[in-house]
Amino acid sequence: MIRYILGCCLTTLTLHVCAASYPPFQTLVDAAKPNDTLLPPPGTYAGPVIVDIPITIDGNNQVTIDGGGKDTVVYLDTDGAQLRNLHLTNSGESHNQIDACVQVRGNFNIIKDNILDNCLFGVDLQQSDYNIVRRNRISSKPFSLGLRGDAIRLWYSMGNKITNNEITNSRDTVIWYSKDNLIAGNTSKGGRYALHFMYSQFNQVEDNLYHDNSVGIFLMYSDSVEVRGNQISHSLGATGMGIGFKETSDVIIENNHIVYCATGIYLDLSPYQPDTTNQIIANKIAYNNIGVLFHNDWQGNTLKNNQFIGNHSQVAIQGARTARRNIWQGNYWDDYAGFDRNADGIGDTPYEIYAYADQIWMDIPSTGFFKGSAILEVLNFLERLAPFSEPVMILRDPKPLIHSLP
Repeated sequence: MIRYILGCCLTTLTLHVCAASYPPFQTLVDAAKPNDTLLPPPGTYAGPVIVDIPITIDGNNQVTIDGGGKDTVVYLDTDGAQLRNLHLTNSGESHNQIDACVQVRGNFNIIKDNILDNCLFGVDLQQSDYNIVRRNRISSKPFSLGLRGDAIRLWYSMGNKITNNEITNSRDTVIWYSKDNLIAGNTSKGGRYALHFMYSQFNQVEDNLYHDNSVGIFLMYSDSVEVRGNQISHSLGATGMGIGFKETSDVIIENNHIVYCATGIYLDLSPYQPDTTNQIIANKIAYNNIGVLFHNDWQGNTLKNNQFIGNHSQVAIQGARTARRNIWQGNYWDDYAGFDRNADGIGDTPYEIYAYADQIWMDIPSTGFFKGSAILEVLNFLERLAPFSEPVMILRDPKPLIHSLP
């Protein structure tokens, strides 16, 4: 049975120092019964709130719950509840307690169409499965980047759907020890890691827009993740990257746009598991300082049908001189200097990158200060005319595409 609770006798609660007094929202929750739909009168209420029965709370975009600057605003400790059309704000500042707008400790809950702001963490799910977090607007407290909390945090949580959320000025969206989750259609800007996986397998990342973060997507010890159709741009700074791998295997990176980043794709000991392959297919990697950066001479990656356009360095390797142990095939390289006499769309000669003087920064990092300078360009030109020593081939694509794809 659905019961509609429109109000009840309310008392007042003195809130944080200098804060106004608001009626406690907990009183309305305590008066509800399982499966009720709670429609509070418009206004601002005091948190924290504990919801331990399956009810629907609908604020109709006219209800604010203010945590008073302490603890978590709403603690959802049940299965099958809904929070929707609410403004949740002003949590505490404790990282140890994970002070958040919403903490979830249950399954099959729905958190949608809410504004979550001025909270250290946005939505925190721990050992909580098959929940939906959809169409929320999430931002953290106005702290420095490293001291903010995470917009969305999953811990040992499976089968959740994190979709169409708008995230600004939080720290990370982080997935810990969690599998079979869908992260799709979200936007994130002004953060550290737009999306960070740690020890998490079999997740799907689709059609997200990550702009102006330090890092777009980072996969750390997280295998069998599928990353498709995302747009990642302006991940800048000394360690900025679009997509990064650390000891990660059996991943599919397909049909993503990675543009205007310090590094487009970064690979460190990936794939890590024996007899596995990472598939990097049909991505647009454009206008980055480095298109693809390998931490060392590693193998097991297949790069096919990608577009490399306008990168200052298409491919680079740290601590080694070649990436030839990976498969390069059918990519478009905008600096390819060959011909296509039979008009089959494939270059008549292979595309090859060699390490000349302009690549000295890969061996001696301190020389990176001079990268792109006139002196290195002159040395590079002279060495191509009359090499001081035999140049090392970085990679060879036997079938480069002549035309870029739409």
